[in-house]
Amino acid sequence: MQYTQLGKRGPRISTIGFGAWAIGGMNWGPTDDEVSIRALHAALDNGVTFIDTADVYGFGHSEDLIAQVLKERGKGEIVVATKAGNDFYYAGDEKDEGYGAIQQNYARDYLIEAAEKSLKRLGVDALDILQLHSPDLEKLERDEPWEALTILKEQGKIKHAGLSIQSFKETEQAHLLDDHADLLDCIQVRYNLLERKAEKLLFPKAIEHGIGVIVRIPMLFGLLSGKFDRNSTFGEDDHRRFNLDAEKLESYLSKMESMEALYSRYEDWSPAQIALRFGISHPACNVSIPGGKTPEQVAENCAASDMPAITL
Repeated sequence: MQYTQLGKRGPRISTIGFGAWAIGGMNWGPTDDEVSIRALHAALDNGVTFIDTADVYGFGHSEDLIAQVLKERGKGEIVVATKAGNDFYYAGDEKDEGYGAIQQNYARDYLIEAAEKSLKRLGVDALDILQLHSPDLEKLERDEPWEALTILKEQGKIKHAGLSIQSFKETEQAHLLDDHADLLDCIQVRYNLLERKAEKLLFPKAIEHGIGVIVRIPMLFGLLSGKFDRNSTFGEDDHRRFNLDAEKLESYLSKMESMEALYSRYEDWSPAQIALRFGISHPACNVSIPGGKTPEQVAENCAASDMPAITL
C-alpha cells in the first residue's frame, strides 16, 4: 500500500480507501453486516487508513459498523471522512418516526446538529473530515453551509472540511474552490476512466489551492470491473437499476470496448485494478474510494495502490 498527504493541509492517508456506502445496507442490494465487518477488517489488514462514509448511508448504519470496527481495533492512524446535508432525520412524518424521504438541508444549525450525531455514532471526539454531501449549487451560494463548517472547525468538532462535488456539476461548482480556498481542505469528485470532466477545470484549481482530491465512483458502480454486460440487471433496492440502465450500459460498454489497448498494456492487472489506479494517477488526485462488500473484493482493490501509474 502506498501513502500520501490529502492536499496541503489534510492528513496522511492510503491511496486506496474504503468506500462505505454499500455496507450501509441500502441502495446496493442485499448486504450482511458480518461480511461487511470482515470487509472493513480486510481493508485495514491490507494497509487502508482512509474510510469514506456519510450519515445518510443506511440512515447511520454505515457509521455504526465503522464505529464497531474502530472499537475492536483502535482508531490509530485511521482517517474517517463522513458527510452531511442529506436530511433523513426530519423529512418524514410521525408514521415513519422521522426517517422519511431524504431532502437536501444545508442550513447552518442542521449541519451542526448532523455533525454532532455523526460524532456520537462514530464514537470520536472530533470528525477527521466532514464533507458537504453533493449539494445543489444554489445551496452552496448561501453563507450557511460554509458558516457551519467554520463553526465546527473553530469548536474542534471537525479537523478538516470538505465538499463533495455534485456529479456532472464539476465545471459549474469549480469556482467554489476559489471562493472557499482557506476553508476547504479537500473535495470529493466523480472521476473514472469514462468520466473525466473534472480534469478540465476542477483539478487545476485543486492543485492551485492545495486542496486534496478524493476520487469517488472510480469503478463506475462496478462497471469498470468488467463484471457487467448488456444483459445485466439490478434488483429493486439497487440504485444501479437507474444509474446503469440499458441505455447507459450500452454507452459505457461501447466506450470500454475501445480501450482494449489499455487493458492489454496492463495485462497482469485486473480491470478493476486498472480503473482504481487510473483514479489516483492524475497529479491532483490523492485517494480512490471503491466500495467493497467482501474481503476478497477489498484485497483486490488494495493491490491497485502498488501498480505503476496509468497513462492514456
